[in-house]
Amino acid sequence: MTDEKDQETTAVDATGTQAPAGMATQNMGATADVVEETTARSIDFVLDLPLRVTVELGRTKMVVNDLLQLAQGSIVELEKPAGEALEILVNEKLIARGEVVSVNEKFGIRVTEIISPTERIEKLG
Repeated sequence: MTDEKDQETTAVDATGTQAPAGMATQNMGATADVVEETTARSIDFVLDLPLRVTVELGRTKMVVNDLLQLAQGSIVELEKPAGEALEILVNEKLIARGEVVSVNEKFGIRVTEIISPTERIEKLG
């Protein structure tokens, strides 16, 4: 005579624990919910990370003597031609280009081009 206990079907849940088949299905659902909740919290954490966004008008190089000669009204010539798109950097990495706009008497930038992941990788090398 076989023991009824021996005939019970067991299954392994997502944590590797053996349990009766019906229970394992319930535990797997609970484990999936925990994983989903943890993932959602992780994404929320990432979405709240502060980033430094910089819009670069242009650059130039100067020697110390020229820098010391600057006074109110001095003009510093930049390497970038007038009318060329401005660069939008996030944490010092180029991610987009845009143009200056005025919004409620403040400067803003209209994004005109998003840098492709391929182009971003090329700029790293």
